[in-house]
Amino acid sequence: MNRTGHAHEIPPTPETVTCLAETQSIAGESPIWSMRENCLYFVDHQGRKIHRYRPRNVPDARPEGTIETFDLPDIVTAIAPRMGGGLIIALHQYFAFFDPDSGKLEKLINPEPDLPDNRFNDGKCDRQGRFWAGTMGKAQWDQPCGNLYRLGANLKPLKLVEGVRCSNGLDWSPDNRTFYFAESFAYKIWAYDFDTQSGALSNRRLFAELDPKLGAFPDGLAVDTEGFVWNAQPVFGRITRYDPKGRIDRIVETPASWCTSCVFGDADLGTIYITSARESLSSAEIAEEPLSGGLFSFRPGVKGFEAVPFNG
Repeated sequence: MNRTGHAHEIPPTPETVTCLAETQSIAGESPIWSMRENCLYFVDHQGRKIHRYRPRNVPDARPEGTIETFDLPDIVTAIAPRMGGGLIIALHQYFAFFDPDSGKLEKLINPEPDLPDNRFNDGKCDRQGRFWAGTMGKAQWDQPCGNLYRLGANLKPLKLVEGVRCSNGLDWSPDNRTFYFAESFAYKIWAYDFDTQSGALSNRRLFAELDPKLGAFPDGLAVDTEGFVWNAQPVFGRITRYDPKGRIDRIVETPASWCTSCVFGDADLGTIYITSARESLSSAEIAEEPLSGGLFSFRPGVKGFEAVPFNG
């Protein structure tokens, strides 16, 4: 549902976007497909919940599945499987380990003890198994106070980008030479040269941007095997596919105006799962889009990459 009051740049592509789970998330985010467990993890970070969705096919071909919910004592903003089992997560201000089956939570380190007004936001593992997560202002979302960190097996966070106006979606190109990073309230997606071995970033340049006057912004993103970037864009209520040069290739509208992130999943990595939020909607707007805060999916006709577990 488009709430910007402006038309899309190109006509949306007709797609059947299905609601899989009416989780009513305050802020659904950070979906990640676990190939080992054949399930999707995602968070409701303001609701302090981790969801685990297991899809199944039923005889009438309607997509259904089971969903488990794990409550945490703190907000949880980003998540990835660990190689040795369980999850690595970003809490309010800490990196942490969490085992959904036992409920054990182990806080690791706060990389910003001098920035109490910051919190973590989105995160993801690179293909070498290092966990990346960025921060943002807790109240002043649009201030350049965020930073992007990389956490390796030594559990020592390294700051790679500073002065970010809300760290958000991130992913890597098929050849692993380009890193994409959404800076939500700069209204830009950046591209960097990426050194696979060291994990270093260089040569930042603009990949794509949205007009701030529209009210929409770039949120979570995922790269497909053709090298195109899929980006969730709240308020516009859409997933936008950009070609490798940053040109809009396709727009898919979602039932929730605040779609927040997307990831490829299922056994063939051919389904896009979409999270959504309702924290910025009025009660009247929620009544107009009662599925907001739910989990959605569609089949885009292209595939993504298998998530690499954290190696620590």
